Amino acid sequence: MTSTLVPVAGQLAVALIIGNVLLDQIGFPVPAVPTLVVAGAVVVDHWGWGAELFAGAVLACMAADVAWYLAGRIYGNRVMKLLCRISVTPDSCVNDTQDRFERWGPKAIVIAKFVPGLAIIAPPLAGALRMGWGRFLGLTAASAALWVGVYLVAGMLLKPQIDWLLPRLAGLGGPAAVLIGVALAGYIAFKWWQRQRFYSMLRMARISVHELNQRLGTPPVPIVVDVRSPTARTLDPRRIPGALHVPLNEVDGRLGELSRDSEIVLYCTCPNEASAAQTAKVLIRHGFERVRPLHGGLDAWIEAGFLVDEFPPLDAPTAGVKAR
Repeated sequence: MTSTLVPVAGQLAVALIIGNVLLDQIGFPVPAVPTLVVAGAVVVDHWGWGAELFAGAVLACMAADVAWYLAGRIYGNRVMKLLCRISVTPDSCVNDTQDRFERWGPKAIVIAKFVPGLAIIAPPLAGALRMGWGRFLGLTAASAALWVGVYLVAGMLLKPQIDWLLPRLAGLGGPAAVLIGVALAGYIAFKWWQRQRFYSMLRMARISVHELNQRLGTPPVPIVVDVRSPTARTLDPRRIPGALHVPLNEVDGRLGELSRDSEIVLYCTCPNEASAAQTAKVLIRHGFERVRPLHGGLDAWIEAGFLVDEFPPLDAPTAGVKAR
């Protein structure tokens, strides 16, 4: 009977671990790294499960990535906006992840799972930028194999420590569960506090799209600055007519293009004008006094029916991402 139950229990454990990996990669708050590390330690004594576990976890990663890739390919920039709106780090979600993708190019997908924020954004961003299917599948397979393999091997190497720790945690029983729960609740509370602090920063004086439209027809005309990343500009080249393109990460080096005597209006397309507000903070730190984010950003401007034109094409670092 025992010899029958062990394989069944092993198959159930493998299925649960694969399910954990799938939910983690979709974006649910159920971290799979601890599970994979412990599974790696168990595999040392049950090599028969190793190949099955590795293959299943890799396929689970790829399934989640392909789903996000398709969402990005179908819905474009709207997917990134949704992900950043629900992110616990809305201040860095848009620009930080797109900036990494621009700097690293398609290879960002391979290491994305090791980079907080980039892991969930990279697949839909690749889809929105029309990366070819074959290239994406190859890169995401390499990413999944590397990520799963690293943590399984880490568990194998740490097997003596894990074997020592697990019985003691099991012996603690209820107190251990409470401790883990308190730690998780503390982490969520800290992230919530960071989010609220960021949103309080956004409550600086903003200008409405209707007010800006009126101001653009009456001297002195404000300087309008588009602070979106090159990737965001590639996804949607529309702009408020006459707007300068100064991405957030280039502001410090391009202060000379902005007049301190003029009012400066900043806009982006991220939730709650996050990038525009961050750019405003940078400019204020450099002594600019008349700086205002555009409430609702470019989306609100377009929705109001005001005139837009398009930026000239960029020789963006993401150009190599597009399908050929």
